[in-house]
Amino acid sequence: MERNTRQRTAIRQAIADAARPLLPQEILQAAEVEVPGLSLATVYRNLRTLVDDGELLAVTLPGEVARYEIAGAEHHHHFQCLSCQRVFEVHACPGNLASLAPQGFVVERHELTLYGRCTDCSEPARAPGAPKTLRSKSR
Repeated sequence: MERNTRQRTAIRQAIADAARPLLPQEILQAAEVEVPGLSLATVYRNLRTLVDDGELLAVTLPGEVARYEIAGAEHHHHFQCLSCQRVFEVHACPGNLASLAPQGFVVERHELTLYGRCTDCSEPARAPGAPKTLRSKSR
């Protein structure tokens, strides 16, 4: 295990404070507050070390750059916002999905990603299929 540096501490803390998987660029932006002048190359180098040491997990979604989250959480899934592209942890699971596999196949693990809009990006709640409310013009 390598020594704990100021950069590594800031990177780890940025991910912990976000409480969601972060892209390396998001980690850089958050960690720069504590370590001005931090570079993206240093972030990547430290992410690799933290993953190798088992402190972080890489979250890989199809067609996306890996995001990073703190290791050790219970089994969970992810939600990706289609507007802002942020990824959030979903602490729920539909359970055993073995019945969905073709007959004779053995399911060893599963990963689910939900896609939609986060609360920051979603429109005000309205019933599915309901028309958007039109504002009347004042006369």
